[in-house]
Amino acid sequence: MVERKSRASWLPHALLLAGVVIFAFPIYTALIGSTHDAATIGRGDLPLYPGPHGVENYTQAWTQGSGQRVKASPVARMMANSFVMAVVIAVGKIAVSLISAYAVVFFVFPLRMVFFWMIFITLMLPVEVRIIPTFKVVSDLHLINTFGGLTLPLIASATATLLFRQFFMTIPDELVEAAKIDGAGPLRFFRHILLPLSRTNIAALFVILFLYGWNQYLWPLLITTSSTMNTIVIGITKMIGTGDAQTDWNLIMSTAMLAMLPPVAVILLMQRWFVKGLVETEK
Repeated sequence: MVERKSRASWLPHALLLAGVVIFAFPIYTALIGSTHDAATIGRGDLPLYPGPHGVENYTQAWTQGSGQRVKASPVARMMANSFVMAVVIAVGKIAVSLISAYAVVFFVFPLRMVFFWMIFITLMLPVEVRIIPTFKVVSDLHLINTFGGLTLPLIASATATLLFRQFFMTIPDELVEAAKIDGAGPLRFFRHILLPLSRTNIAALFVILFLYGWNQYLWPLLITTSSTMNTIVIGITKMIGTGDAQTDWNLIMSTAMLAMLPPVAVILLMQRWFVKGLVETEK
């Protein structure tokens, strides 16, 4: 019995450790490669210990983004573009979804559920499906190579609206009536009662939506034609040449490591709120 309990305790940990090693090893390889020169990586002689070119590679990638074989925008510029895009998309999606869910749940107006289902149906229409008409609209509005063109078409979110609606429906009617008796109007009720109650949901969605905006590839690829508006994901793709001989892998690996820092920082800083927003059932 004791042996079975002992095996049951270490087996899950061993499986988790093996999974961590499998997923972390490519990241470790990229980290090590970012400290060596391109010739070492090109020859396939990459060791498992850091090299002497780390500061040089990261400085060159951050300030120039170009090497001997490829030319790209500075990583600092591309990361700034990605950061603005991710934050605007996350904040915009949350703001629009909060307001739309609030209207659907707490207001009675004609065709209320029709509008809700119209929003819900858009879940079946991802960006890839509606990308041609969306691009046409953005082009007609002269939003190519602008932050508005990068963010506005991606702000609406049926998923976030559905999640906030489901949460708002759990608000007791007694709380709504008490707010009315105290003289709280719709805006005051929304600001002082609903928003504080929704903070864990907002935090969890912010993390998810920030990663969604940061990792966007297809839409920024279409909507940006200037190198100054490239996001970090697009920049890494353009830094890769048509073959190993045309690629500065040391700079690409340095750029990839830098590109992981903002998402990791957001997850670490908001980890507690993120977990509470996912698992907490009673607000």
